[in-house]
Amino acid sequence: MTSQSVDEILDLLATGAEQPLRFGATVTQLAHALQTAWQLRQDRPDDTELAVAGLVHDLGHLIPGVGDEAHARVSAASVRATLGTRVADLVELHVDAKRYLVAAEPDYGNLLAQDSVASLREQGGPMSGDEATAFTAHPLAADAVLLRRADDNGKVDGRAVPGLSDWAPVLLRVSEAHGVAVR
Repeated sequence: MTSQSVDEILDLLATGAEQPLRFGATVTQLAHALQTAWQLRQDRPDDTELAVAGLVHDLGHLIPGVGDEAHARVSAASVRATLGTRVADLVELHVDAKRYLVAAEPDYGNLLAQDSVASLREQGGPMSGDEATAFTAHPLAADAVLLRRADDNGKVDGRAVPGLSDWAPVLLRVSEAHGVAVR
């Protein structure tokens, strides 16, 4: 997957308005992305890149032919050149953060939505001790865990949050900060 422009990212996110988060869910992919980004904006108002990572973390689910096991890697690859390494690395790490939390916190698995429980198996299940040690040593591990928790909380039917048009200038600013001024 090649990196997409800001406009292509926005267009792809917009397609999520018609796609449920999972079969039978009332929350759409777009609503989930917006809720996750909004939650991160509330948690860390000065960390725009973290909020943007929340917005685009599941972009891979909107690309035909991309399965659950590859969605984080594909999402990261599709935004890396446009939104920068930190955003892309956080996106890629959000699945590892889930696997870490399931291994590290005994009750965490009970908090997961049904779609996350199902995808956990496809994504490798709980981390082993060595994997967890390696994950926590990553400089973005704590931020990836925060993204993961926002992901978990971004699945509320009818939650009112700012829309996609509010994020367009934010994505453009992040892109421009990384030397990419392509819309």
